[in-house]
Amino acid sequence: MQMADIPLLGMLRERMSWLNARQDTLSQNVANADSPGYLARDLKPMNFEDMMKRVNGESQSSGLTTTNAMHINIKASQPGNYAGEDAPDTEASVSGNTVSLESEMIKVSDTQAQFQAATNLYSKAISMMRTAIGNP
Repeated sequence: MQMADIPLLGMLRERMSWLNARQDTLSQNVANADSPGYLARDLKPMNFEDMMKRVNGESQSSGLTTTNAMHINIKASQPGNYAGEDAPDTEASVSGNTVSLESEMIKVSDTQAQFQAATNLYSKAISMMRTAIGNP
């Protein structure tokens, strides 16, 4: 069994990928805090049920079916394709900008804490597997 095939590790990798994409989006908001007409953006929250289906290979919404073990299984949603949405937390300023630096910094801090938690879980899972196979 490959390490990439373990569902827990797959979910943690996808979560870390989503958090990385969110951090990029939030950093763009901060960088454009003074840009006239800029609308603050954020990523849609991850849906746990959909993530479980993707990791377990249950989602085949692309319409493609594998009828032979030699066929390539193409999943409808690949990690890294996260939907963004306009997410103004405050009213637009006179210039039309909807970025609030205070709320963006709170989101950045929360995203960083979530990424650290996912990283710690990933590290602990790998450590437990190494111990289980007798390779500390």
